[in-house]
Amino acid sequence: MILIIDDDIAVRTSLLLLVRQEGYEAAAAGTPEQAMEAISTTRPALVLLDLNFSIRTTGEEGMALLERIKQHDNTIPVILITGWGSIELAVQGMKLGAADFITKPWSNDALLQSVRTVLALQTNKPVAKVTRKQLDKDFDFRQIIGEDPAILQVLETISRVAATDASILITGESGTGKELIAEAIHQNSRRKQRPFVKVNLGGISSSLFESEMFGHIRGAFTDARYDRIGRFEMASKGTIFLDETGDLEPTSQVKLLRVLQDRTYEVLGSSRTKTVDVRVVCATNKNLHQMVADGTFREDLMYRINLITIHLPALRDRAGDIPLLVNHFIRNLREIYNRPQLTVSKEALKWLQSLPLPGNIRQLKNLTERTMLVHNTDVLEIDHFRGQLELSPAAKGQLQLPGVGTITLEDLEVEMIRKAMAFHQHKIARAAASLGLTRSALYRRLEKYNIPYDEAAD
Repeated sequence: MILIIDDDIAVRTSLLLLVRQEGYEAAAAGTPEQAMEAISTTRPALVLLDLNFSIRTTGEEGMALLERIKQHDNTIPVILITGWGSIELAVQGMKLGAADFITKPWSNDALLQSVRTVLALQTNKPVAKVTRKQLDKDFDFRQIIGEDPAILQVLETISRVAATDASILITGESGTGKELIAEAIHQNSRRKQRPFVKVNLGGISSSLFESEMFGHIRGAFTDARYDRIGRFEMASKGTIFLDETGDLEPTSQVKLLRVLQDRTYEVLGSSRTKTVDVRVVCATNKNLHQMVADGTFREDLMYRINLITIHLPALRDRAGDIPLLVNHFIRNLREIYNRPQLTVSKEALKWLQSLPLPGNIRQLKNLTERTMLVHNTDVLEIDHFRGQLELSPAAKGQLQLPGVGTITLEDLEVEMIRKAMAFHQHKIARAAASLGLTRSALYRRLEKYNIPYDEAAD
């Protein structure tokens, strides 16, 4: 049963009709006393609580009732309904244990999606310890390599939440595989036949944010010579992966919050409103809680994007998976470079497990490929890897930077891109991986710096 708490009979009637049409049992209460009596009599599966359910608009009574509900039964999920102007109050409610919050005037589709998501998360509780074999039997985790308990916990979480529309925040150090986890969430969701759109928010300035994310029409600004489809529209009915969320500038944070909150946006240069229907997965290597405390990241946005948080362990904390990862890379390299006899010695695998590898999986992959390219031997040994580790961009203390003032940051980036393109014989995918970039990010930089490339060579 869903319990609706609001003093306005019109709101109660509207919400009752809405949820009942979706097949849910529902009841309503107009006062805190009626609400607590209903909760005591029959435990609801979900509560929809309007924070301003009396003549007063401070929300204090709603917050007090939320506390009473949580004290009575902390396991009852509560979705708060509030006005845009009192989102700060809703964030306080999230801290008290509310599962989600919806703003007025609400979209029926958005409200129902929140109801379905919260109810689904309640029914998909953690199960007993599972094995990798059990997970692989029911889910598509082919791209995720590892059997460490921490990775199994990540995969178990994905198995429970992928089928919902819950917003997910993936945290972890750079190079731990956050994009692969986002793709796994999409591939195991109901949206898997729809687009999976990746966006590097760290590479989008505030001046370009609206154009990139929402699109623009011809003539919207000086250089807008043609219509452009935004990333949210590209991801329609699918999943949008917002990487480097912690690097988002303050003004862009407000715009992102608006679209996630209202599920609507306007194309730049047009007054026509479009509706958003996407699953949002975010990722960051930064501590958003600390950024909120420092005032550099909006608290309301943080609560909007992390209904579920998945933390990826550093590779050094699951060193037992390093041989699995290296052998996976080697299998791919055999095919790419036509070296069918290529292997890594047991001694080298054990030595690799002892490394700190601050660049995590990305550094390990880069190290393995570079070692294979430099040494034309079928068996890679410790000395082969050791020589290349000293050249690794993630090796602390080994990177020699030019003196301050001798070169600009942009010139340095251009030089590194040119070197990577030359080293990998202008193969975009390989050059991008060695630079720690996605293909699309490298394409943007090649175009930005007018560096020639041949797409056919990739």
